[in-house]
Amino acid sequence: MLSWALTFLVIALIAGVLGFTGVYVAAAGIAKILFFVFLVLFLVSLVIPRFRGAA
Repeated sequence: MLSWALTFLVIALIAGVLGFTGVYVAAAGIAKILFFVFLVLFLVSLVIPRFRGAA
């Protein structure tokens, strides 16, 4: 998931440098969404084992 976010970030940076603003905005938005999804899933994966061990 993080690799997809980094891929879209690189696409956004290249598109921004080349002047493709529509592609830049779309790729940056997708990268941001994927990063936050990765972050939430990472935090959930850290918390779940603690609850499983207590039950």
